[in-house]
Amino acid sequence: MEIIKRPFSDFSRIFDILQYQKEKYPNPAALNAFADGKWQPMTIQEIQERVDAIACWFMNNGYSKGEKIVLVPIMGSPEWMILDYACQQLGLITVPVHPTARPEEIEAILTETEAKLCITADEMLYKKFISLAEDRRTNILIHHLEPDKEEYFQPIQLTKTLPDELDVLNKIKKDIEEDDILTILYTSGSSGTPKGVLLTHRNVVHNIKAILSLLPLEPGQRVISFLPFSHIFERATCYAYMAFGVSLYFSHDKESFTHDFKTVQPEFCTCVPRVLEKMYDFMQELSLDKNIFKKNLIKWAMAVGKNYEFSGRRRPLYATRLLIARLLVLRQWRSMLGGKIKYMVVGAASLRPEIGRLFSAAGIQIVEGYGMTETAPLITMNRFEPGLNRYGTVGITIPGIEVRIDDPNEEKEGEILVRGPNVMQGYFKKPSLTKEAFTEDGWFRTGDIGTFVHQRFLKITDRKKDIFKTSAGKYIAPLPLQNHFAQSPFIQRCLIIGFQRPFVTALIVPHFPILEAWCAAENIHWTSPQFMVHNIKVRAKFQAEVDRLNEELLNFQRVRNFVLCHEEWTIESGEITNTLKPVRHLLVEHYKAEIEKMYN
Repeated sequence: MEIIKRPFSDFSRIFDILQYQKEKYPNPAALNAFADGKWQPMTIQEIQERVDAIACWFMNNGYSKGEKIVLVPIMGSPEWMILDYACQQLGLITVPVHPTARPEEIEAILTETEAKLCITADEMLYKKFISLAEDRRTNILIHHLEPDKEEYFQPIQLTKTLPDELDVLNKIKKDIEEDDILTILYTSGSSGTPKGVLLTHRNVVHNIKAILSLLPLEPGQRVISFLPFSHIFERATCYAYMAFGVSLYFSHDKESFTHDFKTVQPEFCTCVPRVLEKMYDFMQELSLDKNIFKKNLIKWAMAVGKNYEFSGRRRPLYATRLLIARLLVLRQWRSMLGGKIKYMVVGAASLRPEIGRLFSAAGIQIVEGYGMTETAPLITMNRFEPGLNRYGTVGITIPGIEVRIDDPNEEKEGEILVRGPNVMQGYFKKPSLTKEAFTEDGWFRTGDIGTFVHQRFLKITDRKKDIFKTSAGKYIAPLPLQNHFAQSPFIQRCLIIGFQRPFVTALIVPHFPILEAWCAAENIHWTSPQFMVHNIKVRAKFQAEVDRLNEELLNFQRVRNFVLCHEEWTIESGEITNTLKPVRHLLVEHYKAEIEKMYN
């Protein structure tokens, strides 16, 4: 497959991408949303006119460069893109907030940014934010984008601009510099402390230009967006789509996921591991079918897929098996995604290698990347060309960025440091945290532990702060162990415990649909998760799964006991982050009594 190289020029600020597409790949369906029973396209010319009209509204209503605008999207949409670009043209700093943010996080953000305006996705989020703003007695104006409701943000519908207004706007646009702050993105990670990441136009533009030569996209192709627009990963990807000149379709809600893929039939999308895991779990559920032939066929096909390697040539016997596995089983995944999907870039969390192999075996080439909000976001990415993709790694450093391993141990593992034009300017109003985040010679400390394998492929082994030592003096890296035990179809989530303890234990969230299907097959009466986690036969099944996976581990790494959690960990409870990583200190606190019982 030939990758067309794109010029690294023509736009230096994010909003310049509109003119860039207009001149190079004018697209009559640049942005698309589903309304009135069909997909409604928007041309690049229409988009620019609406962006200008809203920017002029901001200008005429006293908004000026440097002021903060809080945006609370759920999923992306043409309206969010247009609103974002309009703010940029005036130098207004957007502050995206996750819709799942907890009240204390929202209050901290509104107070720290002193934002002048907040726009939420719908009326429900509006009520949440207005209540918190009133409690804080702030002067922020709050509106939403749900039509036909009170406090709807009417300027989003503007399309016309007076010539005199446009002249003033164009003069303001000329004064926006590459190093001006584009956005402040709050990230709390697993520490729980909100930190506002300052990203400039230069930071994000560099990331976009770096990947223009890496993605197999051509003008006019269809792509779909369904990830949260408050994350830099999807937001920067949507900017890049416009630079490619592809037709971008926005999935409108989680319930429409299957419908949207089947009607759009995209060739490419970005994804997070959880989406692929759910589709993988669906196949695992089918493998519990009582029909022996069907059960064995699915297990055989998945075994074939797990041996997949992306390369130009395959042994004839394996190629034949792969063809049969695709035709009889694996093509179901591609069919669920519209039938034409060829490529996916996966980020935000680690993907289990066997899942990447399986989907690639099904004809959807999966490449995993690595990045952070602080790096705008990409640092490394596997490639789509043969020989440049290694499952279990996060790929090769993207152009223009340097990565080094700090203070490596005997296994050549150490903290991953990054330097380049993509790295943030610092944390908003937190100079001490900013200083801690950088080495004396200017390298950004990611807090992730990793190593280079196969000479240049980066492999993440854990978070620096999560690695712990048992009371027996053995170092434990939890992430690889958590991913190892998640190979079981019965285990949805796992948290490895053992800091200053004599041995390793785990908190386990069962995959309840699969567990329920297994109970039905074993004639075990199902009641509810709260009671089933204490069922003797269920406990024995999980013990067997843990024992089976323990056999592949060194003695000191083996899980000696575990707690079955009857509830899934949620963002709302603070037990997992917005990128679905477990928040260790909160989970340990929530399950304190159960953990003590394991060790007593």
